[in-house]
Amino acid sequence: MSGFAFELVSPEKLVFSGEVQQVVVPGTEGDFAVLSDHAPIISALRPGFVTITTGKGDSQTLFVRGGFADVSAKGLTILAEIAVPASDLTDAIFDQEIALATADVSAAKSDETRQIADERLAQIEALRTDVRH
Repeated sequence: MSGFAFELVSPEKLVFSGEVQQVVVPGTEGDFAVLSDHAPIISALRPGFVTITTGKGDSQTLFVRGGFADVSAKGLTILAEIAVPASDLTDAIFDQEIALATADVSAAKSDETRQIADERLAQIEALRTDVRH
């Protein structure tokens, strides 16, 4: 199986760059797996986990909050608002994420914006519950 180029970038740094076999992405319409020669697509991200599988079969999982995934002939690029290795997730990080999402709900000026913010808050709370189990 041939690999493809993948980069995961957050505002702070280049989190991952290299050739991979597969990346599972938390798109707003659901998780999707990207393999070599995937059709071009651009997707917004929801809070969730990106799972990277390298050519050696090693995998790495990172929590991402928002951003975009761009699949092109050159490979996959994810621009994430935040990217944290799953092994580094703490209650403090989830508390901060929930506080930010709650503030977004409070600041929403329309029903549509409030609904989106509510969904994001629910997704983060569900992820916190999943990680604890």
